[in-house]
Amino acid sequence: MKLAAIDIGSNAIRLQVTTTITSKGQLHFKKLEYVRFPLRLGQDVFNSGTISAAKKSKFKKLMRAFKILLDLYEVNDYMACATSAMREAKNGADIIKEVQEELDLKIKIIDGVKEALLINNAISSFLDKKKSYIHIDVGGGSTELNLLKGGKKIASRSFKIGSVRRLEHNDSPVIWKNMSKWVKEKVAESKTPVTAVGTGGNINKIFDLAEKAEGDKMSLAKVKEVQKYIRDMTMEERINDLQLNPDRADVIIPASDIYIAVMEWAGAHNIIVPAVGLKDGIMQYLYERNTVKEKIKFS
Repeated sequence: MKLAAIDIGSNAIRLQVTTTITSKGQLHFKKLEYVRFPLRLGQDVFNSGTISAAKKSKFKKLMRAFKILLDLYEVNDYMACATSAMREAKNGADIIKEVQEELDLKIKIIDGVKEALLINNAISSFLDKKKSYIHIDVGGGSTELNLLKGGKKIASRSFKIGSVRRLEHNDSPVIWKNMSKWVKEKVAESKTPVTAVGTGGNINKIFDLAEKAEGDKMSLAKVKEVQKYIRDMTMEERINDLQLNPDRADVIIPASDIYIAVMEWAGAHNIIVPAVGLKDGIMQYLYERNTVKEKIKFS
């Protein structure tokens, strides 16, 4: 079975096509195609409230290209999800409607709760059900936080704080205060020490720069060390020496500020970085929708 996920974020847009393989009772998603295009919708939306005509045109061209790939790979099922920037854009719903009418490509604008639910499905296999975790997913426009205990989610909240929003100085001090209060209260209520779980492209890159192996934990001190190492570089050095994409080089510091703050508030000394995200959660959902039964409703 071939499945495809489209993740329309605030900083970039991704397409992944996979085929499902079951070996020795284990399900695997084999990647057939992966495209990441740096279209920063959040820059428009968080400053003006709408997606500009120029970016709308680029977006529609990109969706046309993705639709061609879906057809060429003959996917059995797909899901396209738009997050913070598109759901806040005044013209977001109209653009989605135009894409569906012109390209026959259906896009769902999902809220932070559904976004977190999909990502949680992707990270569950990496966690010890006997321990407690705070899951931190930092996107371009929002941060999704989930408190997990005994293998179950006991609290969840989405905050309008993200890497692009912070870069553009559109993150509210009030929301920072609310997020701090929420984390401290929920962790205190859980009455158990927590380990952080980080998802998102920026924490993945920090993990790589820390030279950690898959499955390793990364300490809060190490996250701060890597952040300082990057912060002391110019943009040119980040792009040339660290080989960061330009749209990663400028947001990685604002994003790391968020991971560090949440870890400090939660008293989490270490973070696990499973290198999965929304697209992986979408794949899991699509597999379940086509083989078992639909567990998550997106009506």
